[in-house]
Amino acid sequence: MAARHRGERPAGASRLDVAVQVARLCLVTDAFLGQCCYRAKVGLQRRDVPFLPRLLHRLAVTRGQIAIGDPVVVAPGVFIPHGQVVVDGITTIGARSVIGPFTTIGLVAGQVVGPTLGERVRIGTGVRVLGPVTLGDDASVGANAVVVDDVPAGTTVVGIPARPLGRGTDDHPEDRPEDARA
Repeated sequence: MAARHRGERPAGASRLDVAVQVARLCLVTDAFLGQCCYRAKVGLQRRDVPFLPRLLHRLAVTRGQIAIGDPVVVAPGVFIPHGQVVVDGITTIGARSVIGPFTTIGLVAGQVVGPTLGERVRIGTGVRVLGPVTLGDDASVGANAVVVDDVPAGTTVVGIPARPLGRGTDDHPEDRPEDARA
């Protein structure tokens, strides 16, 4: 199937096409507007602009319902499909990660270092990732999980506290072969 039929942007799209697409996404989804405000805020802070970064942060919080603190590093390609996301502390989010709504990624009492998320990490709805933990590349966190320990690369965790998802043999006896049942 050709890229134009799938709605993908051709590799050689003009700057005007990109600007129109960004403006459309900002109007359609508040969360994207929040991400754009965050990116603009970071760019202005690097240039030592005094007032506008704080204004952009307030706009991201009020319109996009996304609060991303100053020490947070968000790599390119991170996608936040919906709002109600709080990220704080000395935290890093890897490229091409997806963060679901109603998510908190941040600190525990007495800590200033927050979580480190690898590349392509998927965070479900209502997740809490707390403290100086590391989520490896391609890790997934199920909805409403609370992550307080490191998650190895490629692992899916669920529950409170989050634990690696079993392969079905321990949790569902009906999935086991007949000779493996006790």
